[in-house]
Amino acid sequence: MDRRSFIRRAGVTGVGAAAAAATLAAPAIAQSNPKVTWRLASSFPKSLDTIYGGAEVFSKMLSEATDGNFQIQVFAAGELVPGLQAADATTAGTVEACHTVAYYYWGKDPTWALGAAVPFSLNARGMNAWHYHGGGIDLFNEFLATQGLFGLPGGNTGVQMGGWFRKEINTVADLSGLKMRIGGFAGKVVQKLGVVPQQIAGGDIYPALEKGTIDAAEWVGPYDDEKLGFYKVAPYYYYPGWWEGGPTVHLMFNKAKYEELSPTYKSLLRTAAQAADANMLQKYDYLNPPAVKRLVAGGAKLRPFSQDIMAACFEKANEVYTEMEASNAPFKKIWDSIKGFRKEHYLWAQVAEYNYDTFMMVQQRNGKL
Repeated sequence: MDRRSFIRRAGVTGVGAAAAAATLAAPAIAQSNPKVTWRLASSFPKSLDTIYGGAEVFSKMLSEATDGNFQIQVFAAGELVPGLQAADATTAGTVEACHTVAYYYWGKDPTWALGAAVPFSLNARGMNAWHYHGGGIDLFNEFLATQGLFGLPGGNTGVQMGGWFRKEINTVADLSGLKMRIGGFAGKVVQKLGVVPQQIAGGDIYPALEKGTIDAAEWVGPYDDEKLGFYKVAPYYYYPGWWEGGPTVHLMFNKAKYEELSPTYKSLLRTAAQAADANMLQKYDYLNPPAVKRLVAGGAKLRPFSQDIMAACFEKANEVYTEMEASNAPFKKIWDSIKGFRKEHYLWAQVAEYNYDTFMMVQQRNGKL
């Protein structure tokens, strides 16, 4: 065979082989990246762009990573189901996923709240450390499996504010008879100190404060609170929100639908959820500083809860935990894990982190930053 004939034939063979490879590869790609279209119900309105936006960040990342083959359409609270029914709709299969805060459902079982935030628990960094490296994700999913769900952290607001008050709260006695929009564990705790907890939807808080129907209300933090204008009718802005030291916002999925996903999609879903989780906290950390300055300029009066009030609330919170540990085995299992890590987390936090932050705060107060 002459050289030219060999090269010509080899070229034809090479082209044919490449075409055949492409033909064979296409079905493999299609099998690993099948078309999946899900709906996600958010517990949040679009106006709360940072917390609502966490689900949109998650959805966008999944779509980009799969060339648009894994699509999750996000619906705001009320568009498909009421915000506080998002997890129930996911369990029922009405939607495949939701973006919510687990403590919204604590009335069904207090164990729900442990995946999100409970009084005097961990801060945001501590919650993330426990979830990702302390077995928290697996422990909480043992519980969620009983609800037909699989969950992953999908955001965090950081420590929240203690709320808006129509008058100053200086002593524990000032809490007695106070009507406050506050729910969940915190409501159960402050009730032991004479507070009358009120369950009021976000849109109804301002008129209730304005009319004096309630005396105080907790919401989130400066960036979100600013939108609702509470400072105009309840100027005393207290901190910290000891009941939400670092609330985890969850992405929850119908367990059966999650199990149908390929290993590749499950891996991508976890990666996108962790990215959305980090992004939300970073965004709040960036947006809250200028927001609190604007609130103070507008008339908000920043006040810390007194140490006496904090100590009294801490004591009552522990009473609530003792009651729940004695009657709820799943709650006790998860709470024991959080408590064990909480002790270690705050031991380490007071060494380097606390001292560095405290020094820099002093510099800020002295006008040197």
